[in-house]
Amino acid sequence: MARVRAAYGEAFAKDRRDVAAGLYPALEDRPTRPLQALARAMDFLRDAREVDQRRRRGDGTEVRDQTPSEAYPIYYRQNFHYQTGGWFTADSAKRYDAQVEALFSGTAAAMRRRVLSVLMKALKDTDQRALTLVDLACGSGAFLKDLAATLPRANLLGLDLSKAYLDQSRRRSGQPVVQAKMEQLPFADSSLDAVTCIYLFHELPPRYRPVIAAEMARILKPGGLLAFGDSIQPADEPDLQRLLEVFPAFFHEPYYESYAQTDLEALFGEAGLIKIDDDRAFLTKALLFQKPL
Repeated sequence: MARVRAAYGEAFAKDRRDVAAGLYPALEDRPTRPLQALARAMDFLRDAREVDQRRRRGDGTEVRDQTPSEAYPIYYRQNFHYQTGGWFTADSAKRYDAQVEALFSGTAAAMRRRVLSVLMKALKDTDQRALTLVDLACGSGAFLKDLAATLPRANLLGLDLSKAYLDQSRRRSGQPVVQAKMEQLPFADSSLDAVTCIYLFHELPPRYRPVIAAEMARILKPGGLLAFGDSIQPADEPDLQRLLEVFPAFFHEPYYESYAQTDLEALFGEAGLIKIDDDRAFLTKALLFQKPL
């Protein structure tokens, strides 16, 4: 428990230091409309009962029968985290951030910003106006919003497979978005300066990971950057291994175990990317890769 408390506090301490160092502005997402915030909190609590019932039944696939199109991969049509509606409903998109912050006891945003930290250290001398960056698997737009606040003059775009989540991301971040599969990215070869990707790879079946890593490498310009974030792995924090073992058991993460054993540096290395920086805080780690010149 002492190590858990120390790792928890480290996420906020690193966030505070990076703001003080000028890597990015102080980023908050406080509710500005109290009654709306209260209504969303009540909705979250009501839905939490359904999530718990689904967890007790071990039912993570009910959404497959409700999915409107076969265009979505089978693995994608699940109730990841046992959430109601999977990735397919507006209500799911609205609840997602509250669910994640509750799951990680309020550290989710601070942990995500480890990715922003390694990215901005590499971009600190770059002219934003010449920068084109895509946030891959942008979800409901929390990180895309942070990117927009940090890089207000850059050309930013969010990409996700869920229309409902893209609608939420567009409203939240104010940035353009595009719907597409990660394994078939709609960008030309060597066309982007940077891409970011957070909390995706632990939710992918093993056979998709090298395909998507290769797609990321393909679309980056020579010298381009991939700022990647996901769960820490047991080798990173042996003292937190029991906590990592509980996570997939309670929150329907069918591909987490294989992710935990994946050599990420080797995976992206096979795609042609080289790791140049890394960081971590609490249960998240950030890796910065570069496409060789």
